[in-house]
Amino acid sequence: MRPEHYEESGGDGLLVPMAWMYSEYIADELLVTGDLMEPTTLEYRAGRDALALTIFLSDGAATEELPVARVDELRLLTAYGASWRHWVCARLEALERPTAPAGLPDPGLALARAAWRWLEETELLAADLDAIGPPPWEPSDADDEAGEVRVWTPAWQLGLPLGHLAVHLH
Repeated sequence: MRPEHYEESGGDGLLVPMAWMYSEYIADELLVTGDLMEPTTLEYRAGRDALALTIFLSDGAATEELPVARVDELRLLTAYGASWRHWVCARLEALERPTAPAGLPDPGLALARAAWRWLEETELLAADLDAIGPPPWEPSDADDEAGEVRVWTPAWQLGLPLGHLAVHLH
């Protein structure tokens, strides 16, 4: 299981969610380095949250650099068609037990749950990949220039491929 660091500021100090903060940092670095999307877009946030959630919920220990084994693991976990959504739900459920000192709730887990809730409940307007017609080099009967079909898609369905591509570009 991933190590968690709790730094207390004294008596009733707040617990610092170091594992979640590290996961967000790594996800942000991967996306910025890949230069795939403007950091101010909702799509970027979806990619960062999906990737941070994957990093946080995976069993790998937090290190300053991502070793090759971790990159390979992230590629497998974020691969399109993988059962990522079910994996996230199962991991979050398994982590329900309090892991902080004295039975306090894990602040990183609370942030991970909030990220997952946003990824699942937020829908973004995106191209419908299932409705894409013939390849552009084949003749088409349609004269419709605005033929791109757009649908409302859960944020995680856009963020996951973005995160996967960022990992590949690492």
